[in-house]
Amino acid sequence: MEPILWEWINAVARWLHVITAIAWIGSSFYFIHLDASLRRRTGAPAGTAGDAWQIHGGGFYHMTKYMVAPPQLPEDLTWFKWESYATWISGFFLMCVLYYRGADLFLIDQDVMALAPWQAIAASVGALALGWVAYDRMCKSPLGRNDAALAAAGFVLLVATAWAMTRVFSGRGAMLQMGALMATMMAANVFLLIIPNQRKTVAAMLRGETPDPALGRQAKQRSLHNNYLTLPVVFLMIANHYPLVTSTRFNWVMVALVLVVGASIRHFFNSQHAGKGSPWWTWGVAAAGMLAAAWLSSFGPALPAGGTAAALPTRVSFTQVEEIVLSRCSMCHAAEPVWEGIATPPRGVVLDGEAAIRRHATEIRLQAGLSRAMPPANITQITPDERAILAAWSGDTTR
Repeated sequence: MEPILWEWINAVARWLHVITAIAWIGSSFYFIHLDASLRRRTGAPAGTAGDAWQIHGGGFYHMTKYMVAPPQLPEDLTWFKWESYATWISGFFLMCVLYYRGADLFLIDQDVMALAPWQAIAASVGALALGWVAYDRMCKSPLGRNDAALAAAGFVLLVATAWAMTRVFSGRGAMLQMGALMATMMAANVFLLIIPNQRKTVAAMLRGETPDPALGRQAKQRSLHNNYLTLPVVFLMIANHYPLVTSTRFNWVMVALVLVVGASIRHFFNSQHAGKGSPWWTWGVAAAGMLAAAWLSSFGPALPAGGTAAALPTRVSFTQVEEIVLSRCSMCHAAEPVWEGIATPPRGVVLDGEAAIRRHATEIRLQAGLSRAMPPANITQITPDERAILAAWSGDTTR
């Protein structure tokens, strides 16, 4: 009964996380669009940045943005914060249910760094906290006065962190860690700066004082960061389903490429919404970035610490492949798995003979030959030479 219970907890947590993420991303994208589409008009109220007319659901909406606050606050004021909080809380809970609970399989790779589960969990939580502190101090430093310089420094920080995470965790764990770190930065921006600044503005209004305009500028800067980080975060969160992204040699470089691609796409839409034209070159950058990532994935599995790449064999027999799969994979991919805590074969894949192995040839090559995604944490100690054999195998029935 316990495996069934945990499976449903996982499913419901993932569902909740997706729902709340849709709500947060939707509201974030909408307000960035609204802010960019504001137009200054003759006769607009004092202290406004502009207004926008919109039509939706059979009615018209007239939006006006005040740079600091309106002369009088309305009785009902909607705060956009719970989408952010719920997304982070549900995401961290899902991380605990899946990656921390199964740290020995999903977070740790003994060939990368020999860690006990508690050490890996502590390193993960610590990296989230330290990443936020480094980013926050960077924004509050003199760099924060120059958006371009701050963006460049933030990019270097994230790429360097991605490289470091691939030296601590499994490939899958490292990519998830980077997605979680960026999501933590985004949620903390809302919780620790954007909402507090808005509360200070409202409090000043209630005291009859003029709010500090710097509060709005700081909140807008962090909101813009959230906008540009959204697409990379989404990609990294789904990347664990794609072994060529998470578990190949240059996975940390792919993080850099995804940051550039995501920013380019957002720049296109932000420019369009602001009426500044359609920079179509951004799609060329995005396409080039994805092609570069695909090319990098062809370099094969990430290497064990201190290891060297295995030579790709010119000729492979099915007997060699079958021996590797039965000895390295079938302990979990069997009708009755022998690994503790796994009651059924993962994803229903059973690799107990020639017919089954040939039927799942593509998955075997992707997961264990062209990448290090399987076995999880390399628990069966498959060697680089064995991975090279699986990578060279075409699945041809004549072999």
